[in-house]
Amino acid sequence: MDFSASAKAQDYLARVQRFMQDEIVPREMAYHRELHSLDNRWVVLPIIEELKAKAREQGLWNMFLPDEKLGAGLSVTEYAPIAEITGQSAIAPEIFNCNAPDTGNMEVLYHYGSEEQKEQWLTPLLAGKIRSAFCMTEPGVASSDATNMEATAKIEGDEVVLNGRKWWSTGIGHPNCEVIIFMGLTDPNAHRHAQHSMVLVPK
Repeated sequence: MDFSASAKAQDYLARVQRFMQDEIVPREMAYHRELHSLDNRWVVLPIIEELKAKAREQGLWNMFLPDEKLGAGLSVTEYAPIAEITGQSAIAPEIFNCNAPDTGNMEVLYHYGSEEQKEQWLTPLLAGKIRSAFCMTEPGVASSDATNMEATAKIEGDEVVLNGRKWWSTGIGHPNCEVIIFMGLTDPNAHRHAQHSMVLVPK
């Protein structure tokens, strides 16, 4: 298997490295200083929005998504070195709209969402206008194995009723979080790896 990077991938990597050096690293200290001076850490500081606008303007946006139109059209192996670079900064992934849990949630919507769900949630997530949360981990089970989840998602008429307790719900405290992907047990009698479903929950 050939793991050599394409010219396109090399160009993206070089541009991300320059953006990190020129725009993000020089402002990290000011960002953290301002954030730590606040009583509420769940705020969106202007510096983040400014850098997001610059990154998007330079085409350094949604690079995790292989789709040519909605993302950068990079393969997973081409994106990996970019993620390695952006992972050196606590704020870089959000600036490039490539941060968890939004990346995983966007991929779920991209591959499995209905057209209506994509329009309502995927489009604004890709635009960086909203954020999302992912609720899988539970306090009563070994949550590193997703098949252990006990919270239920039962279909009752035209509604899905959720019952259970989740914690470590990544992204749920963000002020721009508008949708949650909840992992729930929907069919306890099915094969172990077919018992659960992902449910979209407006926040």
